[in-house]
This record gives sequence, structure tokens and C-alpha cells, in this order.
Amino acid sequence: MYAIIEESGGQRKVTEGEEILIDLYKGGDAAPGEAISFDKVLIVGEIGGDAKIGQPFVEGAAVTGEITDPMFKGEKLYIHKFKPKTGYSRKTGHRQRYTKVKITAITG
Repeated sequence: MYAIIEESGGQRKVTEGEEILIDLYKGGDAAPGEAISFDKVLIVGEIGGDAKIGQPFVEGAAVTGEITDPMFKGEKLYIHKFKPKTGYSRKTGHRQRYTKVKITAITG
């Protein structure tokens, strides 16, 4: 079974048992094993079978998961600014923080 959920302004396809990264949840203070529910489900269906399509969300459908890692750091991105002939050069970095969630159940 799969579902397409709306999370952090984007759409994401999830299946049971899959681990996904979402934007930092509760500022990283969530406990490992804590349950989390996604109520904005756009599509629910069987793989290779029929699917329920919501307008905009499927009634009574929910995706539940449990937090496996409350604060997970993504890869480092470097930003380099350069202006030729002036000696101007700046290098900064950014590392996004995520919460790792394991999908446990899809209902609907």
C-alpha cells in the first residue's frame, strides 16, 4: 500500500516500512519512538491496483509513523560568492536539519 502525503509544502510518496526525512519536528526535542500522524493524504492506493484520489484530501485517511532520529543533519552545502577584479570572495556553508521518521501504517 502507498500514499501521497502533503508535508512541509511539498508532496511525497510513502510506503509502509519506509524511512523518510521531514523538516525538523518540535525543534529536535521529540523523543525517539514518538508517534507522528500525517492527515493531509492526497492519494491512497494499492501498488498495481486501484487508488482513492482526494479532492483535495482523502476523507478518513491517515499515515502514521514513529520518530527514529529526532535531529538528523543533511549534507553540507557550500555557497561561494565571487566578484572578478575586485578581490571580493566569500565562502559560507549551510547544513539542513531533518527528523527521520519510519512509516508504520497507512489507513484509508
